[in-house]
Amino acid sequence: MKQYFMGIDIGTYESKGVIIGSDCRVVSFSFEKHELINPKPGYFEHDAEKTWWGDFCTLSKRLINESGIDPKLIRCVGLSALGCDCLPVDENLKPLTNAILYGIDCRSANEIDYLNKLYGNRVKEIFGHEICSSDIAPKILWIKNNLPEIYKRAAKFLTGSSYLCAKLTGKYTIDKYLAEDFAPLYNLGDNSISNEFCSMFCRPDQLADIKQATDIAGTVTAEAARQTGLSFGTDVLVGTGDSGAEAVSTGVFCPGDVMIQMGSSCYFICLCDRLITEPRMWPGTFIIPEVFAVCAGTNTAGTLTRWFRDELYHELIESEQSNGKNAYAEMAGDIEKIPAGSEGLICLPYFAGERTPLNDPFAKGMFFGLTLSHTRAHLYKAALEGIGYTIAQHFDIFEENSLPVKKIMAVGGGTKNKVWLQAVADILGRTVYTSKITFGAAYGDAIMAALSGGAYSSWEELSKMIEPDLVIEPNMAAHIIYSRQKQIFSELYNRNKDLMHEFK
Repeated sequence: MKQYFMGIDIGTYESKGVIIGSDCRVVSFSFEKHELINPKPGYFEHDAEKTWWGDFCTLSKRLINESGIDPKLIRCVGLSALGCDCLPVDENLKPLTNAILYGIDCRSANEIDYLNKLYGNRVKEIFGHEICSSDIAPKILWIKNNLPEIYKRAAKFLTGSSYLCAKLTGKYTIDKYLAEDFAPLYNLGDNSISNEFCSMFCRPDQLADIKQATDIAGTVTAEAARQTGLSFGTDVLVGTGDSGAEAVSTGVFCPGDVMIQMGSSCYFICLCDRLITEPRMWPGTFIIPEVFAVCAGTNTAGTLTRWFRDELYHELIESEQSNGKNAYAEMAGDIEKIPAGSEGLICLPYFAGERTPLNDPFAKGMFFGLTLSHTRAHLYKAALEGIGYTIAQHFDIFEENSLPVKKIMAVGGGTKNKVWLQAVADILGRTVYTSKITFGAAYGDAIMAALSGGAYSSWEELSKMIEPDLVIEPNMAAHIIYSRQKQIFSELYNRNKDLMHEFK
């Protein structure tokens, strides 16, 4: 009897879902767009019931209907969602407020300042890194300080994948990879809840139980079956964050493998054979047992290209509506002839503060070097290069920590922009690959479901099913230009950060 596996991922601006067969080939694919709620500067939210669960149900039903597959043949379901979110829910799993999103939401800056002063030199020891806007403990503290009635009513504080898993199975779980974002609320050594630190932030019973991402959390309940179209009793994975699932989708399995996720933000996962200490980034474990990772993330990438489209390329939006020409593809064509370095124009892409390696929620965007010869296309190319310089800063830190980089896999919507992809390879001076299957985290969820569902006996066996596609070789002449401008890029922030902080 044939078996199938479903994977669904909830992202910042859209959700994706796939059904695959036991051979990891995609049988059905679908996506659903949604909005990002930005009620005030520095606040970014999702309506968890409408967006997270609503998209999951829509995609699940659509995938089943369009594929014609009997739901009883779907052996296991994998899931992921944007990581580092904070959602308070009541005892009936009803969200008490909109979900506070990952590092792009910097409302907890005062709480971070308080924790830095409280713990002093012990901060890096306690959190494992410099506290930043991605950490969930300060977000919980913000709710406690600013929404006391919601805080009192909260039965659980969940992240996206935990919420979805609970909606499907009634079980409150979080995978070990994402639990690190809750530091210091968990003791990751023995997968327990830290009574020592919980007293400041929340009660131990308000946290989910730690499992592995590929563990079976439970099975689809009767109510979830009714809403999703899945069969009652179908196995459901614990799930994980979108970036971890995306890394899996590209075959980033072994130490030396690096994923660059070019989505709404950039996210990096560098796999290694040991746990390292690096406070500027987020070291920890990975989804795959006995493999460690150094993770990091910017606050803008695709969100910045979206800003350019909405603010500076109005006519392309209108053109897309009238003749179907993709605005982003047209924007990429607009910069093809702009030379490396954008003729001396440099952009600091900190339009929403910055996570790693700066960990500065008050960093600001900047264009430096403007002349009358620069055009809109120069501005856009410089912005993409600015994200490339930030990517390169992370690789410098990998090198400082003696982490060998053997393979770089780029994934996400940004890889559709070949000019941007080439600029990243040129700035790094390294070969960059893309995956043949580009459904991203949803595909990673599905193949993890295939592994846990028994279609594969090991990660090694599963890795043989993933093939690379594009090979982007660096232009070393361009690399020389970029190396010079990257130094200026770094110095611009160092010289201007005090002024940036005047506008908190």
